[in-house]
Amino acid sequence: MSYRALIVDDEPLSRRIIHTFLRDEPALEVVGEAANGTEAVLQILQLRPDLVFLDVQMPELDGFEVLREVWPYHQPFVVFTTAYDAYALRAFEVSATDYLLKPFDRLRFQQAVERVKQPLALAQRRDAAARPALPPLLAAVGPPAPGFLHRLLVKEQRRLFFVKTADILYFEADRNYLRVHTPTHTHLIYQSLTQLEPQLAPLDFTRISRSCIVGLNHVAELEAYFNGEYLVKLHNGETLKWTRTYRDNLGAFHGAPS
Repeated sequence: MSYRALIVDDEPLSRRIIHTFLRDEPALEVVGEAANGTEAVLQILQLRPDLVFLDVQMPELDGFEVLREVWPYHQPFVVFTTAYDAYALRAFEVSATDYLLKPFDRLRFQQAVERVKQPLALAQRRDAAARPALPPLLAAVGPPAPGFLHRLLVKEQRRLFFVKTADILYFEADRNYLRVHTPTHTHLIYQSLTQLEPQLAPLDFTRISRSCIVGLNHVAELEAYFNGEYLVKLHNGETLKWTRTYRDNLGAFHGAPS
């Protein structure tokens, strides 16, 4: 069995040491690294690693804040790494598999890896056993509930026409109006984001700021920005800002309703 590991530490030397030690662990594949808490949240949601080697003290978000952000959407096994033993009790309170106190040597690191291998194997077998039941379960749930908007009625001069919501890149508030951005046009409608938001399918749209709702199917990638914020890059090249206030909506990025 092989498992996906993510290394999170703001010190490049610490990341290199862990990466070097993991070369002796063929069952663990390093799928990414993060240098601060914001990057860690993004990497965990995107890469969905089985195991995270997680520093505690980092810029922007500490290790515990990172877990609080991702836990509703993905729950990896965690080995904390830190230079401070004061966090040990709190680490095990949040179900950390192990706690590596820096500087740790190769033997202590191997002990931590051995400790996590058995629960990793059990979790993988449990997930594999559950997979055959997923298609019938999804079929029983049925199609999405009706009621969400599939198109908007737009008026331009004397002309009325429909815009499919699937074609909308994002909605942008403009005082008492909304700008509806599509790949080819921008339309203006008289409505507020607060009125519109509950009418949109949560798996297709999510609010990223006070003035913007983005169409998730048009998002190419997220980039960690500053102070817990992200840059949202669309397939057409436009860039929007996902503000810290709406960071709880990050689950929508990988298919969980916000």
